[in-house]
Amino acid sequence: MTAPEAVRAAVDAAYRDEWGQVVATLIGLTGNWDLAEDCAQDAFAAALATWARDGIPARPGAWLTTTARHRATDRLRRDTVGAAKVRQLAVLERDPIEPSAEEIPDERLRLIFTCCHPALPFPARVALTLRTLAGLSTGEIAKAFLTAEPTMAQRLVRAKRKIVEAGIPYRVPPAELLPRRLTAVLAVLYLIFNEGYDEEDGRRALAAEGIHLARTLVRLMPTEPEARGLLALMLLLEARRAHRTDDGVLVTLENQDRSQWDRALIAEGLTTLDQALAVRRSGPYQVQAAIAACHATAPAAAATDWPQIAALYAELMRLAPSPVVDLNRAVAIAMADGIPAGLALVDDLTESGELDGYYLLPATRADLLRRDGRLAEAATSYEEALKLAPTDAERRYLSGRLSEL
Repeated sequence: MTAPEAVRAAVDAAYRDEWGQVVATLIGLTGNWDLAEDCAQDAFAAALATWARDGIPARPGAWLTTTARHRATDRLRRDTVGAAKVRQLAVLERDPIEPSAEEIPDERLRLIFTCCHPALPFPARVALTLRTLAGLSTGEIAKAFLTAEPTMAQRLVRAKRKIVEAGIPYRVPPAELLPRRLTAVLAVLYLIFNEGYDEEDGRRALAAEGIHLARTLVRLMPTEPEARGLLALMLLLEARRAHRTDDGVLVTLENQDRSQWDRALIAEGLTTLDQALAVRRSGPYQVQAAIAACHATAPAAAATDWPQIAALYAELMRLAPSPVVDLNRAVAIAMADGIPAGLALVDDLTESGELDGYYLLPATRADLLRRDGRLAEAATSYEEALKLAPTDAERRYLSGRLSEL
């Protein structure tokens, strides 16, 4: 008999590492998403009892996949009605029971690209990725996105139905479509990470899930520099996440205690970025990671290489132009070339109306005006930002800045 604590730890670790592989393999064999998820869940439940009695297997993933396949075969034998289920059963009984280690990664890669197919609405891509790849329950996903569980359940049902009805292929895209489709996958993973990049209960775990999924993608696509760029960006941001707030108040980057940043994550992020850049195929996630690296390696806020950051934002504007990127570029230019230069760019963005309703536009303007000694104008902009700020931590920070003027 194996100790219950050891079995629970082994099953928990396998759930995190193997869930996506088990589900992906069964979907690849049967094309039935619900059957795959149900039988994967059954396999993990069986592991708790069987591993306690027989010991933890040398290859937990293979054991779980085999068990899930047996469950699927049994269920189809009981429930077979119609040609589709007969075909599913035939596939399960014909293929070898235990998949080779080489086959599993291909299945997971197919699953990633299918979950993130552009034919699906973006919220559905996110939910489906978290359910099928990360193994989060419908309730956990609903809680993370502040959505009622029945609503999230319907979103998942509609997404799976869309895959079947639209004939979305369960495959890695062909070479000519891969760059565009990979961009869609990276956007989903980055959104998952960003949704957890705060201190709100129920959402923190999403940052860890985003990193976990990015690591998986790097393992499956080791020659894609943008996958490594995204992972590097996540690691460098995660290294300082715990110190973004203090007693519920936002702490700006320049005021954070850098000695408390996670140096192991920073080192891994820098190494991952170097590996991406070595491919010499630049992309927006690599550039964003390079910007994060400039902050991570500056020993103090005053030592930040703002000219380099401004140049990187200019490159990011070339690769992925957006008004938010331009706002960040304005801050870098203000710090590198003087406040008036940055303020001029912020005022241009204000006049364009592209960022109307985005609280960081008046917040940035307020901060630059404060640094320039124009306190009355800064107060007006802080008040505008306060009305738009989405979280309590940000509102507390802005209120504090306003009271200090």
